[in-house]
Amino acid sequence: MELGLAERRVLIYRLGSLGDTVVALPCFHLIARVFPQAERLLLTNFPVHAKAPAAAAVLGESGLVDGYVRYRAGTRNPFELLRLAWEIRSLRPDVVVYLMPVRPLKKVQRDRLFFRLAGVRRMVGFPGEDELTHPFDKTTGLYESEAGRLARLLRPLGDAAIEDPLNWSLNLTAGERALALAELGELGNHPLIVCGPGTKMQAKDWGQENWRALLERLGGAYPAYGLVMVGAGDDGAAADFAGRAWKGPLVNLCGRLSPRETAAVIERAAVFLGPDSGPMHLAASVGVPCVIAFSARGLPGVWFPPGQHQIIYHQTECFGCELVTCTVEKRRCLTSITVEEMAAAVDRVLGGRAG
Repeated sequence: MELGLAERRVLIYRLGSLGDTVVALPCFHLIARVFPQAERLLLTNFPVHAKAPAAAAVLGESGLVDGYVRYRAGTRNPFELLRLAWEIRSLRPDVVVYLMPVRPLKKVQRDRLFFRLAGVRRMVGFPGEDELTHPFDKTTGLYESEAGRLARLLRPLGDAAIEDPLNWSLNLTAGERALALAELGELGNHPLIVCGPGTKMQAKDWGQENWRALLERLGGAYPAYGLVMVGAGDDGAAADFAGRAWKGPLVNLCGRLSPRETAAVIERAAVFLGPDSGPMHLAASVGVPCVIAFSARGLPGVWFPPGQHQIIYHQTECFGCELVTCTVEKRRCLTSITVEEMAAAVDRVLGGRAG
């Protein structure tokens, strides 16, 4: 299959939230390199009542995509599916690039048939029957990362080179960086610790008391550092609570920044602290070392951020449960992570520097 300069329009199929988009960044960069002159459209899910998808908050003005096609995730409404098929047919994409999460073979086959019926003849990235999992690496004890899996499926287009930091670039703009600096105010002249303790998923929540105790300890150990709290607007109260014992300069930016502006703040930090979350992925994409209280709901390695990070992951017997809410085990994988473990991990990143 010869693909490249001849294609006028490319349709990329990737659903998900902030983190799902960030881990696909090397693939978006690869697609942009292979199809530099094509109009690149992302078929993705839009939140209810929103004018833009979550992916747009990540990709922004990066130049990696040129527009979005609305998809209502999980819909079985035949009229909605017919509308979507007609829209895709009218767009006449030369190729579809499939960047979907791991899903059963029947759904993969159904997706392939749908695009055929929508008039698409060339497709890249569809997994075969033996490519529907994240392989386990005995030498590392980790499962293949989601970024690695997506890159493997796009090998017909070339090497996504997930080990190259340039392929994780958000292509942040000067305006985004200037706004981030303005929001930091006087903290713009301080070495920074950034913390994003919030999560919408109970099974990923390390607990407000733990974050507060950790930040209190770090504030005493690193008095020259400023603390920046980041997250969505509804994370603001939890961030206030966690940072209450910090004695140095502090600013709570929860709800005040877009994801890309948040990344522009984080890239100025010496370390990022948080759970497995969207801000964690943003931090990794801008090359900031992370210290993460990582839930064992997922397989170890699949959603670990790329690069050199301190991932505290306790592999309990129930690991890989994929629960959204954990009641029976009461988040034992997380509650067994101690403040001392996290503080020691921060020390390893900062090298004991007091500022």
